[in-house]
Amino acid sequence: MFKTSLRRISFLALALLLPLAVHADDDTPQARAQNAVRVLNEIEQAPDKSIPGDLLKDAKAIAVIPDVLKVGFVFGGRRGEGLISVKNPDGTWSNPSFISFGGGSVGFQIGVSKTDVILVFRTQRGVDSVVNGKFTLGADASAAAGPVGRTASAATDEQLKAEIYSYSRARGLFAGVALDGSVLKIDYDANAAVYGQGITPRRIFEGGVTNVPASVVNFRDALEEYTAH
Repeated sequence: MFKTSLRRISFLALALLLPLAVHADDDTPQARAQNAVRVLNEIEQAPDKSIPGDLLKDAKAIAVIPDVLKVGFVFGGRRGEGLISVKNPDGTWSNPSFISFGGGSVGFQIGVSKTDVILVFRTQRGVDSVVNGKFTLGADASAAAGPVGRTASAATDEQLKAEIYSYSRARGLFAGVALDGSVLKIDYDANAAVYGQGITPRRIFEGGVTNVPASVVNFRDALEEYTAH
């Protein structure tokens, strides 16, 4: 009986806290794109604390989700919004699709925190899952905490065969992090606001959109800069 009551209180606390916290950071898709570029710049310009160059260079897709909000009261949850671009056959980066990112966790915890999350996709299967609109890390695609440092290598990849490497930054610290169970979904509303109604992720990735805002183009250009070496 006590456990049941505690569970109900926990879910009630999350139901109250998450909408309030997310609403406080509510912004436009263009502002979201600017934040994603900021995160890329800050991480890639940090000496010896960036994502290894070989991972970025060989990536099939990269997602950046700034300010992922984590709220906990015994039962926790995380939520964030960001962008994802896929690599074209010619090696250039596509226009990005907007995405949402979320997940839950169990265990004693309390408080609110924010982290920046980056996902590096290494296989076409992971990209195809994104195009289909929704997938779960660790279930639809294998995921692992990514190595950090420009000269680091994915030495564990032979054992883990990770399709996605995940990273987070909180309080200035950047590190690989396991995010199994987190769900990534296409944000169709944000895509419609930027690209127009009825535009599919596949059409965005294949270059079938025009009049792309400068803030969104900047995200694609930042990826070009950091994966060119």
